[in-house]
Amino acid sequence: MGILTSSIARKVAMALSGLFLVFFLGQHFVINITSVFSPDTFNSWSHFMGTNGLVQGLLQPVLMFGVVFHFVMGFVLELKNRNARAVKYASFKGGVNSSWASRNMIISGLVVLAFLGLHFYDFWIPEMIHKYIETNPEDPTRYFAETVHKFESHVRVIIYVISFVLLALHLWHGFASSFQSIGFNNTYSKALTRFAKFYAIFIPLGFIFIALYHHFNQLLHH
Repeated sequence: MGILTSSIARKVAMALSGLFLVFFLGQHFVINITSVFSPDTFNSWSHFMGTNGLVQGLLQPVLMFGVVFHFVMGFVLELKNRNARAVKYASFKGGVNSSWASRNMIISGLVVLAFLGLHFYDFWIPEMIHKYIETNPEDPTRYFAETVHKFESHVRVIIYVISFVLLALHLWHGFASSFQSIGFNNTYSKALTRFAKFYAIFIPLGFIFIALYHHFNQLLHH
């Protein structure tokens, strides 16, 4: 019983951390999409997120902890699931019994984690250097130009697109299953699953659109 309870607790913790990251992903998208139609709005919101004490001092560390916790728990659950499969059935056909996304969550998760590393390298680290090492005067209009410049490289844009395709696959299974893990098996479960599937496609496609828009927009104006 103790092992079962521990297993359930791990799955619930994994689901809750995933839902937290999904919420952040949506908030991040809302800010980023403004860079397409309103650079001033993007600069204003980015400046607020980058200078607000609550965001920087509390929410940002919580977010970083959530990312690390979610992926560590993912590896732990994957290892325990593999160890639990003491008997291998020769007749099992993964493609028939489950989707590619559900069978390869660890692969898509690793790619997403690698992408987050690139994203931190592109945006978070330069931001920390700008504010705390170089101590440059704060310019509330700098964010749009800095962001657009990152999408000038063909290679970087391709990496972003591939990463968001795999993020969509990761969300396709993970977001929907997280509701089941925390007990939403009721009359609203079908609606929540449909919403999760829509979200898994719409948000990554939105980020892909942002990257491609800024990339080709720069090509047209060069």
